[in-house]
Amino acid sequence: MAQINKPTDYFNTLLYSGNNTAQRQLTGVGFQPDLVWIKGRSGTYGAYSHFVFDGVRGVGKQIHTNLTNAESTNLDNLYSFDSDGFSLGQSGVDAVTNGSSTEFASWNWLASNTTASNTDGSITSTVSANTTSGFSIGTYTGTNVDNTVGHGLGVAPDVIMVKCTSTAHDWVVYHSALGSGSAIALNLTDASYGATGWQNTEPTSTVFSIDNAANSVNQSGQSFVFYAFAEKKGFSKFGSYTGNGNADGTFAYTGFKPAFVIIKVSSTTNDWSMYDNQRDPINQVDNYLQPNTSLAEVSDTGKGTDFLSNGFKLRTTHGTHNTSGATYIYMAFAENPLVGTNNIPATAR
Repeated sequence: MAQINKPTDYFNTLLYSGNNTAQRQLTGVGFQPDLVWIKGRSGTYGAYSHFVFDGVRGVGKQIHTNLTNAESTNLDNLYSFDSDGFSLGQSGVDAVTNGSSTEFASWNWLASNTTASNTDGSITSTVSANTTSGFSIGTYTGTNVDNTVGHGLGVAPDVIMVKCTSTAHDWVVYHSALGSGSAIALNLTDASYGATGWQNTEPTSTVFSIDNAANSVNQSGQSFVFYAFAEKKGFSKFGSYTGNGNADGTFAYTGFKPAFVIIKVSSTTNDWSMYDNQRDPINQVDNYLQPNTSLAEVSDTGKGTDFLSNGFKLRTTHGTHNTSGATYIYMAFAENPLVGTNNIPATAR
């Protein structure tokens, strides 16, 4: 399998300080993002929702990882995806994405910068797919009939996040470590649950399945968006680990130095947490945000981890990360592969 040697061509974290100015262009992402996830970290507007935008639904159309709300449109939050980033505040300033006295984080992924109709499934989807990095965005309309949806990746996805955009529903997440008999909600603290809506059928190289009775992924006449991720060597890893309840915690091998990690205990109730190498450029990585809450960033060495050259290691006994015997799922994206085909090794932090 070909390896990605420069992960920042496909995923990048961009931090910025709010300045309360309209028509602000933010650069430094390194590509034109198709998915932009923004969160206030601290300061006046830090305790506001997570904002998710993508190029398939269109600029300004926002959903929130911590809410069940339907999509809304506000071009003052994001009004363009640009060649090296994105722009905020078309006609004015919305403080939740650019308020002064606030620090923000954005996480950015590249799909294809285009959309195409996908007829691989029993219902048609509109998809922007990057088969090199294993990431696609798609939309479809529910029917309340057992269906399949084309994802465009060419390999089976390891993670699929689905959100209804036209009415209120939970986020529903498929993770390969849980399997098609389970799902977990991105906006909740809940453990994984069964009877999920995937028809107990694993995704294939072309489609994923949605159930006739699962309104959260297939309500008739409602609109849905999905974000699908397939593991790629040197770029992404989607796995699980078992906590050991020790401050010298469990090590999760990824095969690269992580740039961004999301963790959730799946066997019991607790928050999601997300870490990156920009908010914490050196170990211990302990500044975390929670996709399921609107809380500002918390710095807590009691909930931290170390980003290593080949994975991440827990440095906590806290239940969000390392309860003895508990099962955790994670999503990880790379800063550097362990050793690329250009023979440049990842260095320790």
